[in-house]
Amino acid sequence: MAITASMVKELRDKTGAGMMDCKTALSETDGNMEEAIDWLRAKGIAKADKKSGRTAAEGLVGSASEGTKAVVVEVNSETDFVARNDAFQGLVRDVASVALTTDGSVEAVGSAAYPGGTKSVNDTIKDTIGTIGENLTLRRSAMLSVNDGVVASYIHNQVVDGLGKLGVLVAIESSGDKAALAQFGRQVAMHIAATNPLALTAEEVDAATVEREKAIFSDSARQSGKPENIIEKMVEGRLRKFYEEVVLLKQNFVINPDLTVEKALAEAEGSFGAPAKITGFVRFALGEGVEKEESDFAAEVAAAAGKK
Repeated sequence: MAITASMVKELRDKTGAGMMDCKTALSETDGNMEEAIDWLRAKGIAKADKKSGRTAAEGLVGSASEGTKAVVVEVNSETDFVARNDAFQGLVRDVASVALTTDGSVEAVGSAAYPGGTKSVNDTIKDTIGTIGENLTLRRSAMLSVNDGVVASYIHNQVVDGLGKLGVLVAIESSGDKAALAQFGRQVAMHIAATNPLALTAEEVDAATVEREKAIFSDSARQSGKPENIIEKMVEGRLRKFYEEVVLLKQNFVINPDLTVEKALAEAEGSFGAPAKITGFVRFALGEGVEKEESDFAAEVAAAAGKK
């Protein structure tokens, strides 16, 4: 198929690769954008974590906790200006508190009764749209709980208590000292905020993601001209390294890079006074995965000037 300039630009924005490399990649993959990204990565030209565009959603991430459970919610607005509005901040704080009374799913939170009235959370958000003058949405919600232990939370870029741009929950099961568990849990939550792991364990990494990485590693290794048995070992080594980068328990702990998170937890058990196990985590970064439509401001001005 014909490779257009806009396709080359899109691939360049997504990968950071050079213009000619992007054009070649698209030509080699018949214009398939995802295959072109993989082609560039296999050639060592593009990075796996390069993101395209800017996120569209503004608003706030909020968290709340009670006993052995905690929740994190994301409520979006059109502009960051609204996120600094006291009424909007109160809304997000209330939504987080309501989430504690549900199973944590966004559907349950949206249909639950809003504090101090008879309307649901969703209906209250609709009413607030008229007051604030921007479109608002409850985008997502999640809950973690433990039978015995703590669910630690951390809000990064906190604007007020419990509200910010990035929220993390970490569940640790243990009969040990709760204060020590909470302190360590907060450190792990800060680590997750910084490293954005894909999964808790290697077994929990999405199978399709693993297969895609293996295919890229294999293609890259074959370009070295090595025999297949050596290529297989090279791929195994690259895959181990991949897990060390994306699996929480295998990552180097940002608080002490000499230890993995798994080993840091084992060492901390002495301060807990009991064995401990990280059973889950949630990380919400404001607006992740939502892309904003980029407008050509110069073209808009020119078009406006041309109107009679």
